Amino acid sequence: MKGLVIYDSVFGNTKKVAEAIAAALGYPLMPVISVKAEELKGYEHLVWGSPTRAFKPTEVVTNLIKALPAGSLQGVKVSAFDTRMDVKEVNNKFLTFMESIFGYAADPIAKGLVKKGAVLAGTPEGFFVNGSEGPLRDGELERAAAWAKGL
Repeated sequence: MKGLVIYDSVFGNTKKVAEAIAAALGYPLMPVISVKAEELKGYEHLVWGSPTRAFKPTEVVTNLIKALPAGSLQGVKVSAFDTRMDVKEVNNKFLTFMESIFGYAADPIAKGLVKKGAVLAGTPEGFFVNGSEGPLRDGELERAAAWAKGL
């Protein structure tokens, strides 16, 4: 299957997860800033990832998905992941409340891609970082590879 892993990263954690996913699937890896909508033709599976920033994907990921023409991903399988802090670990009532309303980045990525005609392959997944900037929690890269193999 011809696939591609597309990601954005702020502190390097999402890039590491994307690398683990790409290696597990045998797909090339491309930062979202290098992706042009017309270059996505011919792929059968696209895996998109973003850090969660203010309970949503980064602006560059959101903007690229919005810029994709309607129906441009018709029939393409897509999967979405994010990196996130664990609001339960922080034990902050406000953050817990906000997370319960807005969630994390992977779901809006998946929904945006499906609106462009894609078919969701697998449940969107989140991978945890320690604190707000990382590093990744122990075992997250292995969990990312296992998630990818299950898509």
